[in-house]
Amino acid sequence: MGGRKNPSSIVITGATGGIGNALARHYAAPGVSLCLTGRDRQRLEQIAEDCRQAGAEVVAAAVDVRDRDALYDALRGFDERTPVDLLIANAGVSAGLRAGGQRETDEEAERLADINYKGTINTVHALIDQMRARKSGHIAMVSSLAGMRALPEMPSYSATKAAIIAYGDSLRGWLKTDRIDITVICPGFVTSPMSARHIGPKPLEISAEKAAGIISRGLARRRSRIAFPWPLVFGIWLSKFLPPKIADLFMNGFAAEIEPDPRDWSK
Repeated sequence: MGGRKNPSSIVITGATGGIGNALARHYAAPGVSLCLTGRDRQRLEQIAEDCRQAGAEVVAAAVDVRDRDALYDALRGFDERTPVDLLIANAGVSAGLRAGGQRETDEEAERLADINYKGTINTVHALIDQMRARKSGHIAMVSSLAGMRALPEMPSYSATKAAIIAYGDSLRGWLKTDRIDITVICPGFVTSPMSARHIGPKPLEISAEKAAGIISRGLARRRSRIAFPWPLVFGIWLSKFLPPKIADLFMNGFAAEIEPDPRDWSK
């Protein structure tokens, strides 16, 4: 692994979110080509312009990861011009229990599955055949610590993030002979508009910029799993050895309510 060069052609989905935005700005530099996707066209163009000012060549594609055809067109068109070294499937949304322990709506649960899990598959499928043909590439998928240990107030979110971990583990075994590295990223609480809707304890919350630094260092080392912050990761690991009812007591300290996402997801 040590002889690999730094990625020079990078795709980041969900680039208008906290971690995606920070990663785009982290990688923006002369000699780097970025393909950034997001639904908020105005915000996406501003981030793209900032990355251009840092010296990167940038393609901004205002597409929804649920729109498979549009996503394929954007990512494959970029790959044809600048073969992708690093694909970061970062697009994701959150939802959870509301005030009084009211359940997620049917629409919220469906949206989480469509964006977090199916959107990740759409992103990977857009470029996986091209990477296999080249016998090179690196695919990173953003999950969550909630995928390693489900949060009681975020059942569907936790399930979709756990699915990404399982999907990544499967891809890693399948693609190792094609020399494609797979990394699953499991952040804890990262300051962002998404985390701002999480009303409750957010232990060891860090900035998106700090998270991007941790993630980029792990990706440079081609780590299979990047999970942080370490104290929470250790607590999750330890809980695996406890009876479920005892482990559940640990999770009671994270009780929260999740404010509804104010964005219009019908478009």
